[in-house]
Amino acid sequence: MPSWLLILIIGVVLLILGFSGVGSFLIWIGVAVLVVSLILGLLGRGRSSRV
Repeated sequence: MPSWLLILIIGVVLLILGFSGVGSFLIWIGVAVLVVSLILGLLGRGRSSRV
C-alpha cells in the first residue's frame, strides 16, 4: 500500500475519532506526498521515453 494512502487513511480515522487538528495535518501531508509522487512519476516516465 502506498505511503500517501496510509497517511490519508490514518488522517481520516483521526478526524472521525475527534482528533481534528492531527487528522487534518496528516491529510494535508498525504495529499502533498501524493502530488510529489505523481510529479516525480511523470518526470521519470518522460525522461525514460526519450532515451
